[in-house]
Formats: sequence, C-alpha cells, structure tokens
Amino acid sequence: MAVQVARQETHGGGCTCGDCPHGAREGHRRAVAEFSAKRDGLAAGHGLPAALAHSAGASRQWVSDELTQSAVTVAERSRAEGAAWLHLLWKRTLFTVWALVVALLLAQALTAIGAGWTSARTAGMLTAVIVGALLTGVAHVHRGRGGVLAPLVGEDNRLSTSRSVAGAWVLLGGYAVLFLAWELVFATTSRERDALLAGLELRGGGGLLAVFAVVCLVAVAVRRTVAVRVSGQELQKVPADRPRAADILTDDAGRGHFADAQYAVINAAALLFTAVSLARNPGRLPELPWGLALLVLVSAVTYLAGKYAEGGRPVIHSVVRAREAGDLDAPIRTGDDIEIRGAGFVPPGAQSPDRLARMVVRIGPVHVHVPLVPVAGGFTNPTDAVLTVPVPADVEPGRVEVQVVTAAGAESNRCVIEVTD
Repeated sequence: MAVQVARQETHGGGCTCGDCPHGAREGHRRAVAEFSAKRDGLAAGHGLPAALAHSAGASRQWVSDELTQSAVTVAERSRAEGAAWLHLLWKRTLFTVWALVVALLLAQALTAIGAGWTSARTAGMLTAVIVGALLTGVAHVHRGRGGVLAPLVGEDNRLSTSRSVAGAWVLLGGYAVLFLAWELVFATTSRERDALLAGLELRGGGGLLAVFAVVCLVAVAVRRTVAVRVSGQELQKVPADRPRAADILTDDAGRGHFADAQYAVINAAALLFTAVSLARNPGRLPELPWGLALLVLVSAVTYLAGKYAEGGRPVIHSVVRAREAGDLDAPIRTGDDIEIRGAGFVPPGAQSPDRLARMVVRIGPVHVHVPLVPVAGGFTNPTDAVLTVPVPADVEPGRVEVQVVTAAGAESNRCVIEVTD
C-alpha cells in the first residue's frame, strides 16, 4: 500500500520527473511559468546585478544571456512533453479506431431491426474489422511517433494537410474496395457477381478515381515543393515540438491559413458525400459527380498555389545607427547599436524564446547573437521587421557587410555599412 501511494504521488498530475506524460506536461508548465516570471521581472529591472547597472550594453547582454539559458530549459521541457504526448497518443488512436468499429456495428444492428440482416451488413463489418486490424498494426509500429497519425506527420513535426486529406481518401477507397470484395464472396448467383463487377467499371467511378489521383499527387508535389524551396532558402521551416490537430487548418505560426482550410473543408465535404453514396448503394464504387470532382480539383490547385506563394527568405532593406533620446547624430562606430530594418527575420513557428535567441547577425567577420530585450509578456527585440545589435570592437573600420541568419538557417541579402573610427 505504501508503495502504491508513493507511486501515485510520484507519477500523479503534479509529477515533474519526465517519466510519464503527466510529469512531462507539468514540468513544461512550470518551466514556462518560471521563464515568464523571470522575463517580466528583468523587464521591470528586478534581479539585475548592481555592477552592471552603469552599462546599458553590459546589462542588456547579461539579461539576454540569462533569458537564453532559461529558454533552453523551457525548450527541453517542451520537447520532453511532445515525446511523452506522442507515446500516449498511439493508444488513443487505437481506442478511436475500435470505437468507430463498435459504433458501426451498433448502427448496423439498429438499422437491421425490421429490415433484417443482409450480406452487405456482414461485408461492412468484416471490412471494418480488417481495416481496424491494419490500422492497429500501423499504430503499433509507429507507437513512438503518434500511432495511426505517424504517416500524416511531416518532416517539420506538424500534421500535414495534404497527407491528411490523401490519407482520408486512401482509407475510404480501401474500405470501399474491400467491402465490394466481401460482397463478391457472398454473391450466390452469376447475376449478382456480374452486377458487382460492373460497379467497378470506370464509367461509374471516374469521378472518384480522378479525385483520388489528384489528392495523392498533391501530397507528393507539396512534399517535393517544400523540400526544394527550403533547400533553396526560398522558404523557412522551423520544426514544431509536436503535431497538433489544428495544423491541418493553420500555418506554422498557428494562424488560420486560407489555402489549407479551404482544401481540408472541401475534401471533408466530398468525403462525407462519398461515404453516404457508398452506404446508400453498397453494390458498386461510390459515384462522385463530376461537378463535385471539379470542385475538389479547383481546391487542390488553390492549395498548391498557396504553397508556392507562402514564405520567402529574410530581406534587409536598410541599416541605420540606433539613436536614443538625447544622443547626437553621428556615424556608426564600434560599440554603437545598429538597427536592421527589413522583413522575414522571424519565420513562422520561431516565436519561442529559444529560437529567437538563435538569430545571428554577421557584421563583417564577426557573428553577433541578437540580444533578447524583454518587456512584460514578450520581447521588443528581435522582431520580424527590426533587429537591434551592437557593433563589436572586433569589427575593423571601413566598409562592412551586414547579413542576418534566422533561426531556420536562412541567410538574408548583404547590406554594406560604413564603420568609422
């Protein structure tokens, strides 16, 4: 009894050891709370060493280093929570799969009252059990990566919209073919077998085949497009800590994305129509009207166009000397702060403190890490459009190139400044 009580206290909701999902989640929450309190305290001037109070540059660097170390701890806790969540998710996906199988059995049993049990109902149940068993095998193989959802997760550790849509159509198509195969097994006359085989002809399933081909090609094309654009530094991708269901409808920053949302919604409607068509006429492949198939095609083209249009590499528009109130206008000298103005410095998904701290500015041969400047609830530096960094003493006077390297590893264009003695 004492051992059980101790185990419950150790691995309950307040556990922070990281050995269980509850502990990883609670540990991450506490790390975030501690970081937020520390950031807000430093933003208010609390906790700053008295020896650094006389130097604005030294105090800012000390604050940035302290926040960077705390941000690394938060990131480690977040990754631990993501790994624990994925390990727990595979069991939940199995529960969902078999809950759907049981729900189908109950629906078949209830609708059979009065109408009687038919071979089509038996075929539907056998098909559901086979599909459930296959998904169970997939979930067990990928139990450390989210179970059934593992094939739908992209290289950036986010739930892929194109793979999710294609996976749903593959699942429905496989179910329909297996269902017709069982119907063919149970057919007792040649007329029934001929009717089932006629239901597989192209004239009835042309729309379904066209949609199936389009969504699968879109999934392959999107993966290739993203890989090529990332390698060419035309698109900035930052890995997520774990996949989320909202990834299907949002961009990497968690904001609603029109191209992804419309693609998911249109295909969800088409999938529902196809499933109802299969239920209403179980003796043939679901007939998808060409008008609805064309709607899915237009949605797919819009989605691909959105993937080609999104993102971009960071761009420096100008570099000026940062001036505080009361300072005289002067050229840029070593030790001065420079303000880099442009766009795309903080890619979507890189708003976390640990990734903001990874930003670097090349000033000549010197790599300068962008300092974190806290305010209550966030940071004033760095931002997506403005970076402020000091010019280190190791920079030689003369014409010097300035270049930004983002947390995603993308490099901006070079901008030349004049550093004087």
